Amino acid sequence: MSLSERLSDDMKQLMKSGDKFALTVVRMIRSAIKNVEIDSRKTLSDDEVLDILSREIKQRRDALQEFEKAGRDDLADQAKAEIDVIQRYMPQPLTDEELNAIVEETVREVGATSKSDMGKVMSAIMPKVKGRVDGKQVNAAVQRFLV
Repeated sequence: MSLSERLSDDMKQLMKSGDKFALTVVRMIRSAIKNVEIDSRKTLSDDEVLDILSREIKQRRDALQEFEKAGRDDLADQAKAEIDVIQRYMPQPLTDEELNAIVEETVREVGATSKSDMGKVMSAIMPKVKGRVDGKQVNAAVQRFLV
């Protein structure tokens, strides 16, 4: 079952169960996916859907930081809850050990030796960890390896 199909099925289940908040979030996600499908005039693959989900999570995390700075706990709580709902559709996150192993392997593959090779390493790693870890965490892990 594709990720889009899973979202559709879950939306139907949420309608039946009466979980209005989760239903609203799933509808927002499906709307974002549908907009990209209409613009690109093709059905999206699971990887492309993961990109959209990652973007939606990032937007909410950015908003969450702003809400916390402004002291808007009500909106911060809502953003956290939306992130939790979207996370259900993301792949299992990588542990620090798994991430470090991937970084170490990629640094060897690329032949990186200094921080000037950071771009090469990042561009090689990101497809491997797509949707499983935040780019900031990958960046920090790569920097630890490239001294």
